[in-house]
Formats: sequence, C-alpha cells, structure tokens
Amino acid sequence: MKTLEETKQDVIGEFSMYDEWLDKYEYLIDLGKNLDSYPEELKTEDRLIKGCQSRVWLDYALQDGKLFFRADSDAIITKGIISLLISIYSGRTPAEIAADDFSFIEEIGLKENLSPTRANGLVSMISTIRQAAQDNL
Repeated sequence: MKTLEETKQDVIGEFSMYDEWLDKYEYLIDLGKNLDSYPEELKTEDRLIKGCQSRVWLDYALQDGKLFFRADSDAIITKGIISLLISIYSGRTPAEIAADDFSFIEEIGLKENLSPTRANGLVSMISTIRQAAQDNL
C-alpha cells in the first residue's frame, strides 16, 4: 500500500492533468460512480454528516489498527468528493489521519471551486473523518 503522502501526490497529479474545472468535476463524478455500494440499512441519521446540504452517510470500522470507511451521498458531485476522501484515508491508522493537514484540498483547488454550500459540506466531511480518527486513537 502506498503511503498517505504518495496517495495524496497521486491525487494532486490526477487533478493537474485537467486544465478546466468542468473536467475536474467530471473526474469527481466518475469517482462517485465508482464508489462501492452502500447498504440501505446503514443510511441512518447517526451516520449522516451534519453540515452538508446533500445527504452524506459515512460509516467506518476499525480493523487491525486501521480505519476503513464506507460512504454514500444522494448528490453526484458530493458523492465524488466523499469518494475522493475515503480513497485517500480508508485503510490508514487513526494516528496517520489525525496528524494529516488535508492540505491536498488546497493544492488541487477543490474548496475554492465549489459552491459555498458544497465547500461547507467538504469541511464537514473532513471534520467527520478527523473525528473518527480522534475517537480511535
């Protein structure tokens, strides 16, 4: 498995291949379409990420000292964003996730190219992933 830093650099490289944000949105949509299916019975209030305009469910399990995330959303771009985040952080230790600064978000320009409500949702997704890591340190 690649290190967290290598994985983030891969994502930065993927985004830098596209010049236009429309193409980057298409890439996010594709990520969302390829997200593993999320069981309907896990779409419960306690798994909803607060602060997102769209409905985003996040579930995780601690296995062998690593956090594994599953997620879904009812909005396609939001689904792509959560897919991007879990592709980077799933399978990492709580300490790795808690220590990360999530600066790749700025490097790829994601937050500033989202609507204010989607940007708030992104912050909420990151906070929820960080909190899961903190809770399992």
